[in-house]
Amino acid sequence: MTVALRISNLSKTYATGFQALKSINLDIRRGEIFALLGPNGAGKTTLISIICGLVNASEGQVLVEGHDIVTEARAARSLIGLVPQELKTDAFESVWATVTFSRGLFGKPKNPALIEKLLKDLSLLDKRGSKIMTLSGGMKRRVMIAKALSHEPAILFLDEPTAGVDVELRRDMWDVVRALRDAGVTIILTTHYIEEAEEMADRIGVISRGELILVENKVDLMRKLGKKQLTLQLEAPLDRLPTSLGGYPLELASQGEELIYTYDTKTDRGGIAALLKDLEGLGVTFKDLHTDQSSLEEIFVNLVKERA
Repeated sequence: MTVALRISNLSKTYATGFQALKSINLDIRRGEIFALLGPNGAGKTTLISIICGLVNASEGQVLVEGHDIVTEARAARSLIGLVPQELKTDAFESVWATVTFSRGLFGKPKNPALIEKLLKDLSLLDKRGSKIMTLSGGMKRRVMIAKALSHEPAILFLDEPTAGVDVELRRDMWDVVRALRDAGVTIILTTHYIEEAEEMADRIGVISRGELILVENKVDLMRKLGKKQLTLQLEAPLDRLPTSLGGYPLELASQGEELIYTYDTKTDRGGIAALLKDLEGLGVTFKDLHTDQSSLEEIFVNLVKERA
């Protein structure tokens, strides 16, 4: 595993005494999509701002491809692209001019072919001559991404990148992000859209009250923390659960027409077989069954509640 970004014992305490970050330790792998989830005020934006050199840390160290963000600030910053939450760009400039100017800020030579490809990939090419002020919110968001990519960064931070963007365009942007990952760019994503993390991320980190409470591969996280439910649609409704089934995590639903069995993903499936055998012995029959697994959103909400 090659580490693109290493965060060691990073803390931030403001003059008011508020501690926004508490000893964050995290390695981001080169070429992965890492989703950072957390409620408002959890510390996501503060963490990104420190890494990008916009806020000073109180303690700790950040290395970007081995470059310290404090002692080698210029080298470290040149490797980072940032798409902030706020739509900040030059209202009276054209799309082409503002993206080209962003590339020049990093001392990169002019590359019209690259700028054209960026605008094409982000569905902005037909707006290349339009002033920023005439664009919709979704288009302005895409311009921000093009600006962040203009100097060909190794690491791209997307802070709520699809906020205010319609569903169809959001999926188009996901395709762009995946293509960047496939090209070797490391992506760090913060989002309030849980389905975005579930769809795109390789690994997920959860931050709450300034603490990084969990970092896990997405698949492993859902397997370890997700709950599964087996729902049986009964042939005849039950007034109550039979006493002999009291040892099972069961509940009646839909006015007694459904029997729901909830089990942990680590639980042996033998429990289901035993349940079905016991139901057969009681003469309880069903006409259909299906299983559901917790979504990432449910897992996230439960994790944050546990730390509240």
